[in-house]
Amino acid sequence: MKQNFTLNDLTRFVYRETSETENAQITDALNVDNELYTQLETLETAKAMLPNVTFAPTDRAVNNILRYSQLTALEAQF
Repeated sequence: MKQNFTLNDLTRFVYRETSETENAQITDALNVDNELYTQLETLETAKAMLPNVTFAPTDRAVNNILRYSQLTALEAQF
């Protein structure tokens, strides 16, 4: 049975978000489907070009969220 994999499946594979079973199925498909392999190479190239950026909220934003959480928790008690 031939398995059809989507671009979403390949993206999950590139980011290691697939199960062991899916990994085996995708790997098998890559060995016989040149078009699928080309799509995988394109995704891997695009991933490598993305900057490694980490985002973090400001202290003010975190404090606002915590304050809001405390207020709504108090409202829920009444």
